[in-house]
Amino acid sequence: MDTSADSLHKLVQETLTKVQEFINPRLESALTFSDQAAPRLVEAMQYALLAPGKRLRPALALEAARTCGGTWEQAAPAALAVEMIHAYSLVHDDLPAMDDDDLRRGRPTCHRAFDEATAILCGDALQPLAFQVLASGMPMDVVPEACRVLAQAAGVESLVGGQVDDLAAERGWVPDLSDQTPEQQVEWMERIHRRKTGRLFLASLDLGCLAAGGNAQCRGDLKDYGESFGLAFQIADDLLDAEGSESSMGKRVGKDAERGKITFPTVIGKELSRKRADALSEQATAAISGYGHAAESLSALARWIVSRQT
Repeated sequence: MDTSADSLHKLVQETLTKVQEFINPRLESALTFSDQAAPRLVEAMQYALLAPGKRLRPALALEAARTCGGTWEQAAPAALAVEMIHAYSLVHDDLPAMDDDDLRRGRPTCHRAFDEATAILCGDALQPLAFQVLASGMPMDVVPEACRVLAQAAGVESLVGGQVDDLAAERGWVPDLSDQTPEQQVEWMERIHRRKTGRLFLASLDLGCLAAGGNAQCRGDLKDYGESFGLAFQIADDLLDAEGSESSMGKRVGKDAERGKITFPTVIGKELSRKRADALSEQATAAISGYGHAAESLSALARWIVSRQT
C-alpha cells in the first residue's frame, strides 16, 4: 500500500471511528422505552441495531450536513433514522424466506440469535422508530420532506422493490437472465442495486443536507455524488463476496456464486468491475469537488469504498 493509500485509509478510519463514537450512544438512547415495551423485542432491537458496524450511512448523513455548512449535531436524527432502516432491512434480508443467512457482522443473524417471529417483529419495530426519530428530532419545517425522502427510499420503488427484483432473478419470477446479453444483465443489476442499496445512501446524504438547511444546489450535488457512490459500493461488494473471507467480512462469502446469481464480476469480469468501480468513485469525488475541505471526508469515503477489504 503506497503513502497516499495509507493516508486515505487513516483518514477514513479516523472519520468512521468518530462517527461510531458519536452515533452509537445515541442509537442506544433511542432504544429506551417504557415498561409497555416487550423485553424480548427490545433485546432483539438492541442486538440488531447496536451490532458492530462501520456506520457508513450515518457517516454519509453527518458529513453531508458538514459539506452543506451544518453540524453533526443537526444531522444526528437523520443519521439515527437511516441506520434504523438499514438495520431493519438486514434483519429481514437475512431471514430464511429471503437470503437465508446465518452470520451478520461477525455474529449469528437475528433470527438465529432469537427466532424468526422475533426477528420479523424486530424489523417491523425498527422501521416506524426511524420515522419517530425523524419527526421528533429534525427541524419542524423540514420534517414532512425528511419523512417523504426516507419513506420513498425504503419503499416499493426503492429498497423493498430492489429486494423483490433480487429474489426474482434467483427464483425464476422473471425470464432466465443467463439468456440475456451482458449489457442487459448489467442493466438489470444496476436496476436492482440503485434501489436496494443505492437509494438509502442517497437518502442519508439528502437527509443530512436537509438537516443542515442546505440549498437546492447542495442537494443536487450530493445526489450526483450518491448515485456514483452507491453503484461503486455495490460493485466493490460483489468483488468482496467473490474474493473476501468470512472472518474479514463478518458474514458468509461466496454465496452469490453458490446460488448462480449474476454479479458484476461474473458478467463483466473482475478487472472490468474494478475499473468500473474506480471510475464511479472518481465521478462521486468530482460531484463535490467545489466544496473544498468541507467535503474532504465524503471524497475520502468515495475513494475508500473501492479499495476496502471489509
